[in-house]
Amino acid sequence: MAAAQRRFLADGYPGTTLRAVASDAGVDVALISYYFGSKQGLFAAAMTLAISPSTVLTAALKGDPAHLPERIVGTVISTWDDPDLGPPLQALVVAAMQDPAVLRVFREFVEREIVEQLAERLGGPDATARATAVVTCIAGVIFARYVIGLGPVAAAPAAELTWRLAPLVRAALAGPRPPQPKAQSRTARA
Repeated sequence: MAAAQRRFLADGYPGTTLRAVASDAGVDVALISYYFGSKQGLFAAAMTLAISPSTVLTAALKGDPAHLPERIVGTVISTWDDPDLGPPLQALVVAAMQDPAVLRVFREFVEREIVEQLAERLGGPDATARATAVVTCIAGVIFARYVIGLGPVAAAPAAELTWRLAPLVRAALAGPRPPQPKAQSRTARA
C-alpha cells in the first residue's frame, strides 16, 4: 500500500502502472492483480477507500437509461451515506483539498475512471462535456452534503434529495439545447 500511495502521488493516476508499483514493492505484478483486480482497485485501496468511485458509477450505469439520473444520484447518496463507505471517501476529498499531490491524483482518477466511463456510456460528439457536467453536479452534492454539511442538503432524506437533484443530472446528461431563432418584432417585419 505504501508503494502504491508513493507511486500514485509521484506519477499521478495515468502515470502509475501496476508493474511500477509491483517493482517498488518487490512483488510480482500478478500478486497485485490477484488482490486488487485492477488499477482502480489498487487506487481505492491505496487511498484507503472501501469502494472505488468508478465501481459505484458502474453500478449506477446498469439499467434503463430513462432512470439513469435517479440511479446516479441515488447510488452516490447511498454510498456516501453508508457508515462504512462514506467516511473514507470524505477523508479523501478533505485530503485532496489540503494536499496538491492528492488533489492531482484524485482529479486524474475522476477524469480517467468516472468522466471517461460516463462519456463512453453516453456516446455522441459532446459526451465528455455532458459527462463532466454530471460529475460537476454530483461533486456539488458531495461537497454540500458531506464536506461542509450545508443545512437542508445535509439534513434531507436520501429519497427527497434524489428527487430534487435528478432533474439537474437529467439536464446535464441531455446537454444544452441548440439556440432558438429569435422571433422578429412586429416593427422589424413592417
